Amino acid sequence: MSEKTTCAVVGGGPAGMVLGLLLARAGVDVTVLEQHADFLRDFRGDTVHPTTLRLIDELGLWPQFAALPHSRLEKGTFEVSPGHSVTLVDFSRLRQPHPYVAMVPQWDLLNLLAEAGKAEPGFTLRMSTEVTGLLRDNGRDNGRVVGVRYQGPDGAGELLADLTVGCDGRGSVVRGDAGFRVQEWPVSFDVWWFRLPRRQSDQHYTLFPRLAPGKAMIVIPREGYLQIALLIPKGSDARQRARGLAAFHTDVLDLLPEAGDTVESVTSLDDVKHLDVRLNRLRHWHTDGLLCIGDAAHAMSPAGGIGINVAVQDGVAAARLLAGPLLRGEVTGRDLAAVRRRRIVPTAVTQALQRQIDKRLLGPIVSGEGGAGLPKTLVWLVERVPWLAVIPGFLVGVGIRPERAPAFARRAPT
Repeated sequence: MSEKTTCAVVGGGPAGMVLGLLLARAGVDVTVLEQHADFLRDFRGDTVHPTTLRLIDELGLWPQFAALPHSRLEKGTFEVSPGHSVTLVDFSRLRQPHPYVAMVPQWDLLNLLAEAGKAEPGFTLRMSTEVTGLLRDNGRDNGRVVGVRYQGPDGAGELLADLTVGCDGRGSVVRGDAGFRVQEWPVSFDVWWFRLPRRQSDQHYTLFPRLAPGKAMIVIPREGYLQIALLIPKGSDARQRARGLAAFHTDVLDLLPEAGDTVESVTSLDDVKHLDVRLNRLRHWHTDGLLCIGDAAHAMSPAGGIGINVAVQDGVAAARLLAGPLLRGEVTGRDLAAVRRRRIVPTAVTQALQRQIDKRLLGPIVSGEGGAGLPKTLVWLVERVPWLAVIPGFLVGVGIRPERAPAFARRAPT
């Protein structure tokens, strides 16, 4: 026997949890389906940008968020020569209530949203529930989407819904079953994620890349450890692993010599996680009864750590635009198209920026075909006009068309 909800949200990531919470606060009956038993995933997007921090504040969740273990990144500082650094990205000058990027484990953020959802009578979160396909009206392949099939702890089931929203990431089952066409852009690098112990003497929170011919690394200070992204040529994961652990240690020390013997804490390449970087976007985000947002609609490069925040903004916009139609029981194609229309410009601008970063900076460095430093003209300019660092800070930390929490979702702090 099929169950029924007003809105089925597929995927309990940032987009899905934000959308589910906000719709529930509007009085919509919403069910979020998450395939995993918990939110504990290593090396997921852990950057929470100023616009998302403001949203958390507007939702009345700031005291709970502030209690989470996290560090603050106020600037992106780049070493242009030994002992000589320049700030290219400055969040601290932004006119935001929280002018910094918070580094917080994504599972903590998702658990916080889940706890907030429990206070709403219309909010249901089903863990260990994997969506396996879409339900269509009258069983026709081109019929209206009327819900999902799933495999849960108690076996297979069906959930009927007035609207289904795919928030299930880059490998979206929902997107694939709907037959949506994806436009892909070439990316020149993949990422190896790993962590090293953090020395107690390093208390300066900053975000800085290390560059060398054919190599690039981003070091993110976290509470008690360093989270590190080593950029490798696209599609070279197997080849790099075949070089062995000693070669990996050497590569790390070439870029981060002060790590010293802490590199020995990585005792196996199994501790190094591979991210297949994708940059793509759906041509159409919806069909009758179905909408895709977040990575399911547009996968982002990790450049700038923007993906999680763009996904959150999608969730806010979708909730604001769809809460009314869902409560009235009359969601139309025009309503769903309005979400894409609202979010397509910031999405396209962000992806265009990421493509330029890949083409003009990271790609040539990782391939070994370009230099290992930043353009000298850029360094010269920012050193003489420091406030220019606010511009990339705004593009990364605030972005185009930032979303605010709708009035129906706002609460006083508790």
